[in-house]
Amino acid sequence: MAVDQDKLMGFLGQFVNDLGATVAAGSVVVGDRLGLYRALAEGPATAHELAQRTETDTRYVTEWLRCQAAGGYVMYEATTDIYSMTEEQAFALTDPDGPLYLPGAFQLALGTLRAEPRVTEAFRTGAGIGWHEQDPEVVVGCERFFRPGYIGNLTTSWLPALDGVQDKLRAGGRVADIGCGMGASTILMAQEFGNSTFAASDYHRQSIEGARKRAAEAGVGERIAFEVASAQTFSGTGYDLVTTFDCLHDMGDPLGAARHVRESLDSDGTWLVVEPFAQDTVAANLNPVGRIYYSFSTFLCVPNALSQPGGYSLGAQAGAAGIRQVVTDAGFTRFRQAAETPFNLVYEVRP
Repeated sequence: MAVDQDKLMGFLGQFVNDLGATVAAGSVVVGDRLGLYRALAEGPATAHELAQRTETDTRYVTEWLRCQAAGGYVMYEATTDIYSMTEEQAFALTDPDGPLYLPGAFQLALGTLRAEPRVTEAFRTGAGIGWHEQDPEVVVGCERFFRPGYIGNLTTSWLPALDGVQDKLRAGGRVADIGCGMGASTILMAQEFGNSTFAASDYHRQSIEGARKRAAEAGVGERIAFEVASAQTFSGTGYDLVTTFDCLHDMGDPLGAARHVRESLDSDGTWLVVEPFAQDTVAANLNPVGRIYYSFSTFLCVPNALSQPGGYSLGAQAGAAGIRQVVTDAGFTRFRQAAETPFNLVYEVRP
């Protein structure tokens, strides 16, 4: 075998970056759980000072800080042995209620990888792995991964991009949030539109239980009716708006879900479909974002779809063409992209 040494060294460099990022994911989650990022954002500190702030062990904190500095997640001043955070690092790593919060993505990744033995076996058998069968960290991490994007965009750009929907919700509309998970999207809409009522459903009972608790804590529980139900069986009709956030591609029967959505909508209703950012061809998705989503899709999205009846496994990179085909087959006549972010595509679907 004739190996080009320059190309080999280039590939080895890619491997080193990938391995470092993979192993460092655990340290990001540790830093989040122990409040290390938040404490360092309060002001520069030595390892001993940061350990005192967080009531943790100095030796562990020392190694953690060195790892974070090597990865560019904190700053290091060699002459003083002091660590600090830039405004940008603090913005992205310390505020779970902000529009950008990175630790949740690493929490999701670590929880996802715990299914590796089952996923390996599923490759051999073709069997599915349901969302409810994943590690509990997957459910929590997924909510923490997507919620910042919803905070930054749902009520400020996505809903305003839909024809006439914002006015309906301000006046007092009826909304069904399908596959609501821990309820982040439902709660945000309920907080913004105080005259509207909401029905939120998910087939995962533990997620619905968590969503009820969070809605009550947010003061909107009385306007949200939570239900354990699939996207093909959720209750109610005459909705002004039905929403699905980052979940249509996970379903074994998205066509059945789409047909049920159409039946549940008012004649002038709107279906808001938010999906992971994707182009329509594999070649166009061979980029860093596509790599993230293909990886999660291999461990989460495709296994979940294959665990359900319906015969579909769209995957996280279905793209507009795949989603359009499903909603068109279900009888919808209007489909357009209404908005986008680096991580999501937002579609408006009408009867």
